Amino acid sequence: MTFCEKVRKECDAIWEASFEHPFVQSLADGSLPEDVFRYYVLQDSYYLKHFAKVHALAAVQAKDLQTVKRFAQHAEETCGAEISLHEGFFDLLGVTESDLADFKPAPTAYAYTSHLYRAAMEGDLAATLSALLPCYWLYYEIGERLKDAKPEHPIYDKWIATYSSDWFEAATNEQIMRLNKLAEPLSPERQEEVMAHFVKSSHYELQFWEMAWTQEQWASSEERVLRV
Repeated sequence: MTFCEKVRKECDAIWEASFEHPFVQSLADGSLPEDVFRYYVLQDSYYLKHFAKVHALAAVQAKDLQTVKRFAQHAEETCGAEISLHEGFFDLLGVTESDLADFKPAPTAYAYTSHLYRAAMEGDLAATLSALLPCYWLYYEIGERLKDAKPEHPIYDKWIATYSSDWFEAATNEQIMRLNKLAEPLSPERQEEVMAHFVKSSHYELQFWEMAWTQEQWASSEERVLRV
């Protein structure tokens, strides 16, 4: 069993909860309220900006020029394609420049991106890629599961088509193979440390659906005082 097979198995219950989350299920059948998806797109665009930056940090950590090149290309191509997709959604959802100027990341989006930076700043390329990979891999598996779904909604149809596409499958498989290669020579103790980043990101992916489904907000000052 490869390293990625082991960590995927370790996270199976978390991923199944993502597959069955009402956000994903209602997107698949077309019943997801547009205001919920609009909230998700704004939060995901924030996430993707930092996802791209962490790829740039991974390029700095790489030991050979080919890997440097590939992480730079992933930052430009994968994140660029997804950001372009989201910008298309902005038009369809009526997101304005004012909405973008007033945007604030939700607690979960902020925590997830902070986790990515911490993995990159405190670890090596294996740790960074382990934190990044669930975003690729989980979305690819969701795309595969939903590729025959018929939400009959212009936005949700396009979302499913993107994550079930050949180019996204190729990008995901490349990163899986790269992490296997990086993890293989590591000691069992170090592999456990690297695996922990993957597990944390898998938890955050599940929490991201819940964040969008509930349109999570920061607690007000009054609410914080009341809880103390």
